[in-house]
Amino acid sequence: MAFSRQVRFLICLLATFPLAVSSAVHAEDKEAGEAAERLFVRRVWPLLNEKCLACHGDDVETREGGLDLSQRAGLLQGGDSGEPALIPNQAEESSLYLAATWKHDLWSPMPPKEAEKLTPEQLSWVKDWINGGAPWPDATEREEIAAANEGKWSAEDGIPMQTSGGLSDDWTNRKYRPEDLWAYQPVQQVDVSERGAEQNPIDWLVERQLPAGLPTADRADRLTLIRRASFDLTGLPPSPAEIEQFVKDPRSDQAAFGAVVERLLASPHYGERMAQHWLDVVRYADSSGFANDYERGNAWRYRDYVTRAFNEDKPYDQFVREQLAGDELDADDPELLVATGFLRMGPWELTGMEVPKVARQRFLDDVTNSVGETFLAHALQCARCHDHKFDPVPTRDYYGIQAVFATTQLAERTAEFLPEENRTGFDEKRYLEMRRAEYKQILQTLDEVLLDNAAAWFAENDISPKLWNEILADLRARGKTTGLFGAVRNEMRKRDIPESQFPSRHVGFTPDQFGLERVARKGLSRLDWEFDRYRPFALAVYSGRTPNLKAVYSPLRMPQNAMKKGELEETCILTGGDPFANGTPVDPSVLSVVDGGNSPDIPDTISGRRKAFAEWITSSENPLTPRVMVNRLWLWHFGQPIAGNPNNFGATGKKPTHPELLDWLASELIDSGWSVKAMHRLIMNSEAYCRSSAHPIPSAVGELDPLGVSYAVFQPRRLTAEEMRDAMLAITGELNTSLGGIPCRPEINAEAALQPRQVMGAFASAWIPNPKPEDRHRRSLYVLRLRGLPVPAFDVFNAPSPDFSCEFRQASTVTPQVFTLFNGLSSHRRALVLANRVLQETDSDAAAISRCFELTYGRLPSEEERQLCLAHWRDMERQLTDEAVDFPLPPTEVTRDAVEENTGQPFSFAETLHSNADFIPDLQPSETDRHTRALADVCLALFNSNEFVYVY
Repeated sequence: MAFSRQVRFLICLLATFPLAVSSAVHAEDKEAGEAAERLFVRRVWPLLNEKCLACHGDDVETREGGLDLSQRAGLLQGGDSGEPALIPNQAEESSLYLAATWKHDLWSPMPPKEAEKLTPEQLSWVKDWINGGAPWPDATEREEIAAANEGKWSAEDGIPMQTSGGLSDDWTNRKYRPEDLWAYQPVQQVDVSERGAEQNPIDWLVERQLPAGLPTADRADRLTLIRRASFDLTGLPPSPAEIEQFVKDPRSDQAAFGAVVERLLASPHYGERMAQHWLDVVRYADSSGFANDYERGNAWRYRDYVTRAFNEDKPYDQFVREQLAGDELDADDPELLVATGFLRMGPWELTGMEVPKVARQRFLDDVTNSVGETFLAHALQCARCHDHKFDPVPTRDYYGIQAVFATTQLAERTAEFLPEENRTGFDEKRYLEMRRAEYKQILQTLDEVLLDNAAAWFAENDISPKLWNEILADLRARGKTTGLFGAVRNEMRKRDIPESQFPSRHVGFTPDQFGLERVARKGLSRLDWEFDRYRPFALAVYSGRTPNLKAVYSPLRMPQNAMKKGELEETCILTGGDPFANGTPVDPSVLSVVDGGNSPDIPDTISGRRKAFAEWITSSENPLTPRVMVNRLWLWHFGQPIAGNPNNFGATGKKPTHPELLDWLASELIDSGWSVKAMHRLIMNSEAYCRSSAHPIPSAVGELDPLGVSYAVFQPRRLTAEEMRDAMLAITGELNTSLGGIPCRPEINAEAALQPRQVMGAFASAWIPNPKPEDRHRRSLYVLRLRGLPVPAFDVFNAPSPDFSCEFRQASTVTPQVFTLFNGLSSHRRALVLANRVLQETDSDAAAISRCFELTYGRLPSEEERQLCLAHWRDMERQLTDEAVDFPLPPTEVTRDAVEENTGQPFSFAETLHSNADFIPDLQPSETDRHTRALADVCLALFNSNEFVYVY
């Protein structure tokens, strides 16, 4: 009986097995068919549309080879060859696939153009689709399949972005990885309500992303914190009195430090520190760069505008609008005219050897890219020649933004000095006047030489000088005393006298005279720019037609009829970025991806374009502007930004490590009325900012946070070159803390100061230090910044070049730095002054060492440190002699040797350095005793220590 039941069971099982197998096979076939359908909708159908249907579509008139690829029946039927193009489940037998491989002898390569050849991945799509049965869902089914898989496919393939459209449909319909589009999304309102009642939202957001198992460092001690905060907000060290006040403040750490932050934000030096950051970004310089590197005499007024803006906590949106369109906001406000100096910060010149259209285009390209990097964190220049390769920035947008500036013209505009502008030092103008008088005297002397040479020329050539002498006498009778030789020649030409009948321009000149004439003539031209430093003009712009300029050798002024005279430029897409290859015209517009392809109205009137554009940039709906600024502020405090490339929020820039934090800060900036100082308060009062730079478990940081982006510990930073110099001057008591004013010129390496800096056709003047110590020892923010002559001590410590926007400063460690900081004359001068100061302020050697530490480090030395320093001091005093070698004084004259352009012969001339005759040196070694000079060696060692050079 049991056997019978088992047999019946086996029989039933065997009977149902074929049904089960059949069902499984059917399920697999169905799944494979659905996969092929999805592949068709996702890959094959778009590929056919892109590569094939233009020649093999449903239009019989334009169809090539009789092959219709717009429907499955056409593929199965085939074309003129009579063979089907598609054999379902057999890709290797289907001519559609074989032709696309470009490797089959019987079928012509398709698509026929090399540039449109299918990639290996695209070939695999076609092959897999055919081998999957080549299903062909109709239009309705395709829509349903696409809708059902939209989320999954977008995550895998990317998503399209609405823009103004690219130069090709391929680019316009391109898809982007969602993670690369973070910057274009609206700023999120981050909910921080779950944090502790007293917890700073920054700390709550940071701690949410701390690696599991990684503790945070303790709060830094008060000395460390006040030094950190002082350098961050003022670029200067705290004084011993300020340190003592904070260290002994009986309030809680948080309350006491909050008071320090408020004091520093109220300091006038806060604006100077923030201005240094901002000027790095906008490429501030006091000269134009390129071949002539003309000085921009009045650029300093823009620098001081930036300082005032930060000190006044000018709302950031207003700060932006004024720099982009101050003249269109109020052309009668000198402050707003000065603000537009931002648009003039890039290097630019127009010489007689350059095509004016090229120079004009260079300005437009420069300002377009500068605006993109500074305010939108987009290097727009990447879309100048073609649609952006990585970001949804079409070339159309690049030229649309450029059209905003197509009516922006360059000028040094009349702008009366403001009461708050510092005009101290204007008396130095007399040295320029001395140089001008010297150049004029050279030209006058050479003019007399030419007149004598002319008389000799007439005699040698047996030509009557009668007419020449009559014209010369007439000019003298009318009171003309300079440039007589050239004036007579001009009059002879006006009377149509043949050139062969009167002397040539430089008749009888020797190589030295040729050279002197060029030096003096070009020197006078260069002085025009320098004199503007003391005149009420602003380095600015205006809205108007483009004037017909052939060359610019002196400062430009506002034309009388700017709206009527000149060219009204029509902006076009320039093919390949070529100024002479006009393509499609474009209207003024914005970065369309931000507005979903719908550009706001930017007028095409001559005036008003920049104002409207500035309003778009500063709109609270623009997600880029607030994110960019708070990212910069975070960088300036922590030494690293939240989004790793402050000038590049695109696909190639580093993504935000803390996106919620970035958006919360951006929202707070807007909600605070765009107050930059409010953001400082939030950031600096966070525990993240106040943490120690020493972690309790360094190995855990290395293992769990190798990139140092968790903010579990504060990252030390080296002082910038400017901070080092300013700190030394502050510690020695030499620093002139007055705000603003014309650029200062400290002493620099003699090799650099006196080098023959050749500019177009002549020499630029030597670097001449200010005669008075109080003028030389101003803050480094005010040091003259020439593109063609960087200050060596700044350059070696990574001060950025003003030719390019600096998103953040690097801190390299290279051998020349020790030569600058340890061997440089500037460091030795400061060390001597510090030694002299502390000996005057103390009554014992031990007290002097303590005072050195107090001024340099903000603390007293340990007993071991004191004894080491005392021992070195005594040792150095034994080695020194009573006779001191003074620091060299700058020369009053330097000889220049060059090759004269006209003759190819060498010539020499002496350049007089007028102000050096009045030079007042700093404290000289001969003015101190051996005891002081020996202590200076200890001070020098302190200046070279990490504790001084780094902020912890």
